[in-house]
Amino acid sequence: MEPLIRELRQFIVDNFLFGDGSDRFAFSDDDSFQARGIVDSTGILELVCHLEEKYAISIADDELMPENLDSLSSVARFVGRKRLDPAAVAGAETASHAY
Repeated sequence: MEPLIRELRQFIVDNFLFGDGSDRFAFSDDDSFQARGIVDSTGILELVCHLEEKYAISIADDELMPENLDSLSSVARFVGRKRLDPAAVAGAETASHAY
């Protein structure tokens, strides 16, 4: 899971911290994106689109919850589960998302 967390961290740094991965913006794998002000609700939608495209998974509206999407660890676990679920493969109809 370490390569997945590294890729997700890079995506978060590049897209939400404007490439500034310095100590000033350091965050752990378990830090809450929303509590730390790293990703807001609009950013969650961007993250979801990235996950669907990059990992060829489909994310349903009822899966858009902090337990799945509010830290590097939770996103990595969620993506890992989705990649093992044949019903979650890309190409399945994707509903509009609301976080």
